[in-house]
Amino acid sequence: MTKRHVSLPPLAEEGLRAFIDEVDERLSGDEDTCDVVTDVLIDLHGDREAYERWQDGADISPAERVRLQGYDPCNTTLESEYYAEKDEERFKRSKHLQWLWRQFDATPMADNVEFALRFRRMLADHLFESCGEGCRFFKGISFTYGHNIEIGDNVVVHDDVHLDDRGKLTIGDRVSISDDTHVYSHDHDAVDQTHVDNYHTIIEDDVRLTYDSMVRAGVKVGENAILAAKSIAGKDIPAHHIAAGTPAKSLTVKDGWESVAAPIEGANVDRRAERQLSYDLPDDLEQFDEFQRDLSPPDRK
Repeated sequence: MTKRHVSLPPLAEEGLRAFIDEVDERLSGDEDTCDVVTDVLIDLHGDREAYERWQDGADISPAERVRLQGYDPCNTTLESEYYAEKDEERFKRSKHLQWLWRQFDATPMADNVEFALRFRRMLADHLFESCGEGCRFFKGISFTYGHNIEIGDNVVVHDDVHLDDRGKLTIGDRVSISDDTHVYSHDHDAVDQTHVDNYHTIIEDDVRLTYDSMVRAGVKVGENAILAAKSIAGKDIPAHHIAAGTPAKSLTVKDGWESVAAPIEGANVDRRAERQLSYDLPDDLEQFDEFQRDLSPPDRK
C-alpha cells in the first residue's frame, strides 16, 4: 500500500526535535541513567510540581508517594530481573531504558505517531545492541532485556509485539513484524519447567511476520519469507517461502522466486540445536522455584 509523507506543524516539529535531542544528549553523557529517566518521566506525566513538593518534605498520601517513586526506575522491578543468567552489568542500564520506553507508552504523547516513532527510535540506539536507519517502532512493544537485540535498516515493528532477547535476537533489513507477533529466543524444558535453554533466533532481510504469529526460540526465518497470520514457526523457514499453520509448514514459494528458492519438499528443518547458547550461573546463586513441583518423572525413579 502506498503511503504519504506526514509532517507536524513547524512549532510542534521544533518542540519535538528539541525534546528528543535533549534526552538523547543526556543519555549519551555521563549522567546517571536513573536520574535522566526519572526527570523525563516526571515531565512527560506533568508531575513536576507534586514531585518537588515531595522532595521538599511536604506531606503526601501513600498513593501519591508510590506514584512519584515509580518514575525512578531504580525503585522498580521487571520480570527479567528474576532471570538468573542475565548479564548484571548490562541489565543495570537496559532496565532503566526499558522502563522509560514502557512508561512513555503510558503517556498521551505515545499516541502522537510522528513524535512517538522518533522518540522510540532514539531510545533504540541506547537500548539495543545495534539499530539501523529508518526503523519504526509502534506502541506496546516489549523486550526481555533489549541489549541482546540487533536490528537492521528500515525495520517496522507494529503494536503489541514481544521481542524476547533472553538469548539473542537478530533482525535483518526491511523486516515487517505485524501486531501481536511474538519472537522468542528462550525455551523451557518440558519436564523441568525451571530449566531454560537460550538460543540465537534469526529473522533475515525482507521477512514478513504477519498478525499474531510466533517464532520459536532458535528458529531462522529466511530472506524474503512470509510467516502467515496466527502461525507458529518451530522449524526453519527457507528463503522466499510462504509458511503457515501450527506448526508452520512451507506451502509455496513466492511467485517469481522459484529459481532461487529451496524446494518445498523437506523444506522445514529443525536446526535450533545449532543456535543454542551456553551460559553460566553464579556459584553463589540462591535459586527461586516459583512452582515448587516434584519434577521427578515416575518412570525414571
